[in-house]
Amino acid sequence: MDKLSILGIVIGLGGIFFGQVMEGGHLSMLFQGTAFMIVFGGTVGAVMVQTPAQTLYMAFGMGRWMLFPPNLSKRELIDQLVEWCTVTRKAGLLSLEDRIPEVRDPFMQKGLRLLVDGHSEKKIRELLHVENVLWEDRHWSAARVWEDAGGYSPTIGIIGAVLGLMHVMENLAEPSKVGGGIAVAFVATIYGVAFANLIYLPIAHKLKAIIVQQMHIRDMVVDGLAGIASGDNPRLVALKLESYIS
Repeated sequence: MDKLSILGIVIGLGGIFFGQVMEGGHLSMLFQGTAFMIVFGGTVGAVMVQTPAQTLYMAFGMGRWMLFPPNLSKRELIDQLVEWCTVTRKAGLLSLEDRIPEVRDPFMQKGLRLLVDGHSEKKIRELLHVENVLWEDRHWSAARVWEDAGGYSPTIGIIGAVLGLMHVMENLAEPSKVGGGIAVAFVATIYGVAFANLIYLPIAHKLKAIIVQQMHIRDMVVDGLAGIASGDNPRLVALKLESYIS
């Protein structure tokens, strides 16, 4: 679990709530079901209109990376690749065939199959490069869904504010209803800006950072497998992969 993200959410929301209390306001003023429905529903609807279904599902699935990012240790990965290199130097590439079912990561498994099948370093790099480009494109598009939500949310908040003010204008003759309309108007604006800057945009940027980290790991796998295919010394493979950690 990403404790830093949880701490950030707590500090962000806590700052808003405590600021409201310090100014003499009530926390109940920040909770308006109508405003939430307008801002959240409008933002989700706008995102659904612009995004293909597959990308949308992937974006929602990647949202959990905010708290539970993929956990792949570079050190453990280097040790595994160096071990494979050592085994092939002693017993040949076919000796790795029994290791394929043990590999859980589909990308590494595909690379290991290419290696066992005897493909050259150039061919392995070529095929895995295509895989990497497609993987990055799919995940980058999914991360941009959250970024787009951060763009729509404040605008939808303004729409909610205008609707609230329209309600106020319709009920100027009834003072008891004016307060509720003004509350919806201002709270809708707060929701739009807060959702964008505390939820949608932070998630988008966190996902992009994780994608970059994952691409580094995938590039490291490609370099390791290519080094094994070219018959490099295990120490040379380890030295090359160490640069990804430093």
